[in-house]
Amino acid sequence: MDKRKILLIDDDDSVLVYLTAKLSKVFDVVSTVDATEAAALARTHLPDVILCDIDMPEMSGGEVAKVLEEDTLTARIPFIYLTSLVSPSETKDMDGMVSGRPGVSKRAQLSELLERIEEVLKRPGAQG
Repeated sequence: MDKRKILLIDDDDSVLVYLTAKLSKVFDVVSTVDATEAAALARTHLPDVILCDIDMPEMSGGEVAKVLEEDTLTARIPFIYLTSLVSPSETKDMDGMVSGRPGVSKRAQLSELLERIEEVLKRPGAQG
């Protein structure tokens, strides 16, 4: 069975290296430190889910999400914010939502991150 594909977007290369190593056991991982490449990568690879940092210099995670939502090819791909702006407990207090979207803290345990991804993939309307 083929692995599902995840697109990781984070301006911190060390975060991408770490998460790619961890998530590649479960997913086919495509990643970039350049948020401006996100839409092109999403169109090319059509990932099952996108995990995107919020606070980035070139484009914010919100701007990336907006560009993807406006494209009919990528609009239905589940999108999760990955952020250091909130702690794992704060994320739980907000019912897993960050700025109106599913989110997970960068400080969350890998098991929590995987659980959040699976949760979002099971939602009605999620492609994948």
